[in-house]
Amino acid sequence: MTTRPPIYLYTDGAASGNPGPGGWGVVLRCGDARKELSGGFARTTNNRMELLAVIKGLEAIKWEDAEVQVFSDSTYVVRTLTEGWKRKKNHDLWARYDALAPRFRLSFTWIKGHAGHPENERCDRLAVEAYSLPNLPEDTGYVQEPSFANQEPSFAGLTGESPK
Repeated sequence: MTTRPPIYLYTDGAASGNPGPGGWGVVLRCGDARKELSGGFARTTNNRMELLAVIKGLEAIKWEDAEVQVFSDSTYVVRTLTEGWKRKKNHDLWARYDALAPRFRLSFTWIKGHAGHPENERCDRLAVEAYSLPNLPEDTGYVQEPSFANQEPSFAGLTGESPK
């Protein structure tokens, strides 16, 4: 049996405004092979793009049971997956991740963003270039949380009676 080398998956997400136009960037490396991927949306959030970058990178890997070392500057992604942070939002993307993850042997490493790491810097440029393109599609999974600021509470339908 031939042992396959590990795959290094570098990811980044970005948004101009949060929410706003957003993009994701991926650099995959395995031995001498290298592949770059990116995409963007008209209105989304940074956290969605960070998570989508991981998903898109994993979707591009065709080997089953591959050892994949993921490097991300997203505390949100890395700590959710390594420290059990609650998944309060982006349930559509977490479901996609959960469907992909069992195919691989995954490890996650947080790296400081904008600190000169060549692959992370490249992912950032890919993400920014992606959200800067014209005519970006809608992120159909993004649902803006309702804002309750400056709204009076409504008590319609309440009778004031104690439940029996």
